[in-house]
Amino acid sequence: MKAAWYEKQGRARDVLAVGEMDTPSPGDGEVRIRLAASGINPGDVKKREDAFAIGMPHPRIIPHSDGAGAVDAVGSDVPDSWIGRRVWCYGAQSYRPFGTAAEYTVVPLRQVVALPAMVSMDQGACLGIPGITAYRAVQVAGNLAGKTVLVKGAAGAVGACAVQLARQAGARVIGTVRTKAGLDIAAESGANHVLLLDDTLPKSVHAIMPDGVDHIVEVALGENIALDLELLALGGSIAAYATHVATPMIPFWDLLFKNVSMHLVGSDDVPADIKVEAAHALNKALVAGWPGLRIGKRFGLDDIAHAHECVEQGTSAGRVLLAL
Repeated sequence: MKAAWYEKQGRARDVLAVGEMDTPSPGDGEVRIRLAASGINPGDVKKREDAFAIGMPHPRIIPHSDGAGAVDAVGSDVPDSWIGRRVWCYGAQSYRPFGTAAEYTVVPLRQVVALPAMVSMDQGACLGIPGITAYRAVQVAGNLAGKTVLVKGAAGAVGACAVQLARQAGARVIGTVRTKAGLDIAAESGANHVLLLDDTLPKSVHAIMPDGVDHIVEVALGENIALDLELLALGGSIAAYATHVATPMIPFWDLLFKNVSMHLVGSDDVPADIKVEAAHALNKALVAGWPGLRIGKRFGLDDIAHAHECVEQGTSAGRVLLAL
């Protein structure tokens, strides 16, 4: 089979290779998927760059955790009824060397989700990391029925999923975006209110919620923590899944006196049962009519380095995929 891989970390064009490999066979509890699309997430790029100084956990890594396709083989203890099913998968390259940047991938059955008939393979390949991250960032706040959630970066992949999942949980949702181009994306995902992230934001939020919001889904904790404190209601909470500042300073006493709860969310380490819940919630939203995430650029496997650079540079208005 044809696949892409790297055997050392570094710049995309320096380390990514494309060639032939043996087609893998599923073991016990696993299925093999003939992939149609492979989603590329910022985390995939960061692993290849060694952004977190973890090093190479395996001698050869086939990148990307998310993908979609059809099951074509199953392990000895997996029902044959799975063969031929359209599916999406997550965590293919989470603590494992074999991701979805290949014609085939093998993953545990628990990380495979039936793809609703009306949902495209491209959309299925987008769901894993952003959808699970968003679900956890919403779910840690507890029962959100009748409460107000502020989603920062509501035009991004995690943000758009968080908007939809918070609405599904019964919350009123305020989304913030950095550019006017993002207004439609956040609204399309179901935000009740969409605001530009500028100097008028505190006034705009308090005009909607005079006492502050109940929960914030945060994409840039280090940059926004002081603003979040200003926007939160007493006893509110924050779930942060990213930061531009590796060691952010926090206003500890101000947060304490406001009884703020903070949660840090990393998709790879979300509990397994919560990942399953997230997958069901995402499918439910899609079946109910959520259009899902916008698809930006599609590349062939041979052009994987260019695709990674597109993710790094943020030059695509939508998700970046490999078409397989």
